[in-house]
Amino acid sequence: MADSDPANNQPPGYVPPRVWEWNPGNGGQFANINRPVSGATHDKELPVGDHPFQLYSLGTPNGQKASILFEELLAAGHSGAEYDAWLINIGEGDQFGSGFVDINPNSKIPALVDRSGAEPFNIFESGAILVHLAEKFGAFLPTDPEKRATVMSWLMWQMGAGPFLGGGFGHFYHYAPFKIEYAIDRYAMEVKRQFHVLDTQLGKHEYIAGDEFTIADIAIWPWYGTVARGDAYGDAARFLSAHEYKNLLRWTEQVGAREGVRRGRIVNRNPTDENPALLPERHSAADIDAVLAKAKQPA
Repeated sequence: MADSDPANNQPPGYVPPRVWEWNPGNGGQFANINRPVSGATHDKELPVGDHPFQLYSLGTPNGQKASILFEELLAAGHSGAEYDAWLINIGEGDQFGSGFVDINPNSKIPALVDRSGAEPFNIFESGAILVHLAEKFGAFLPTDPEKRATVMSWLMWQMGAGPFLGGGFGHFYHYAPFKIEYAIDRYAMEVKRQFHVLDTQLGKHEYIAGDEFTIADIAIWPWYGTVARGDAYGDAARFLSAHEYKNLLRWTEQVGAREGVRRGRIVNRNPTDENPALLPERHSAADIDAVLAKAKQPA
């Protein structure tokens, strides 16, 4: 860094200080919710519904993992997986409310309270929620040691690789207040490598971890499937030449057509003019039924 020319930096002339200090004005559109400390900023109790599971989330890719698994469990006949889904609006700082921080001290969605037993307990981190529910209901996670290890390997792959796609490529390509060629090139290269990893695996197997649909598919699809089908980060699919990854696109469409995926991905999302078929809160199957039925009606 000492040998770099500050004139080539972004912004021109920028030199990192000896000690970093927080400048809220440098956060772009996320400046109002990003900060260098943890903990609650205000008191706010969380609502509690009638079902065994209380999901506090937002329908981002990480949030969709939990709601998709719930809907897949219900579609598979696991009636004990009924849940209430409450919207946590991270743009308004709901994740820093005292009730949410009590569930997840890291202030990230999704967070889950399992009230199905004698005493309720909390689970946070999307991967942990997937494993907990899959084990609880004995579904979408094989018991065979080798198959289970494969699923867990791909689940952990997503947890480690996803930030390069979202916080790396997605941020600098779509959300950053100005374009930085170095950052975009670095993360685009890595995302294309990840696409190739998935495309190669899906050329050998029907699903990510083999021939069964598992929580590995549920974890990976909201991130990589959404980008591949052109639903995220503007024209990122074109920029990344997603059409080249034929096996990934085949899997993307196959998984996206599943009933549980179709239902789960609309939960905890506010309707927009472009997409009115979204559901801020879910408290029964009828809530989703009504939204999907409305979406089929002619304008």
